[in-house]
Amino acid sequence: MNKTVIVTDSTADIPADLVKQHNIHIVPLRLMFGEDTYLDGVEITPGEFYKKLVQSPQLPTTSQPSPADFVAVYETILQQHPGCSIVSIHISSGMSGTYQSALLATSLIEGEADITVWDSKSASYGFGLFVVHAAKLAQEGAASSDIISSLEELRSKRRLYFLVDTLEYLQKGGRIGKASAALGTLLNIKPILSIDDEGIIFPVDKVRGRKKATAKMIELFRQDLSGVNKIKVAVGHTADPAQVEDFLQQLSAVFTIEETVYSEIGPVIGTHVGPGTIAAYIWPA
Repeated sequence: MNKTVIVTDSTADIPADLVKQHNIHIVPLRLMFGEDTYLDGVEITPGEFYKKLVQSPQLPTTSQPSPADFVAVYETILQQHPGCSIVSIHISSGMSGTYQSALLATSLIEGEADITVWDSKSASYGFGLFVVHAAKLAQEGAASSDIISSLEELRSKRRLYFLVDTLEYLQKGGRIGKASAALGTLLNIKPILSIDDEGIIFPVDKVRGRKKATAKMIELFRQDLSGVNKIKVAVGHTADPAQVEDFLQQLSAVFTIEETVYSEIGPVIGTHVGPGTIAAYIWPA
């Protein structure tokens, strides 16, 4: 039976212990603050990123890995594990060119190679959980085709919402106008966002006050998972882990939580949503 190896990119925001435990290979994106460039997750941590973000007058920019970056990783894996299969899982092609870079890289590999590139149509640990799921299956000896089928099934069941604490970064990124941002800030508006079937972020609701917004997000999950009692949950945060515990306490009043994973939302998504954001990803246990 051929070994299957899992590859992803740094926007999956997978906790380091899970990366190590499940032998996941990560290709980093690049982050630019002015003339300073960092490899995401390698040369800058999420905590360091948010400190820089609040001090910077302009939003940083990001760039996807090049096809050559992926070729280097794929070829190293193929040399270490001759005859293996590779499943490469990436951030939504609707948000980044990373998926296309990985796909192009497969055509640049010399000789035969069994590499499947999968568009998660999601972001942050919204697809990081897919990567971990795939890696667990790979460790159990699953074939790449079976892993992809299982990922498709999991994606159909998983639900996600982001609760944004400040409108400042949505405005800086051009997603809302200055007037809307100013009025929203005055009224203490907290946007709730999600990601559609095409992998694009969209607004779900706008609620006044964080407490009401958190309650609304939990109500949305209750509606989405009607009839489901036991769940697995992953929560992402941007520099405010204390708010995560409050959210989980409220969530546990509605669902029985079988498993919880904590993730820090990295620079790619964090650039647009800013500090104080909470993301929750839920699927049936």
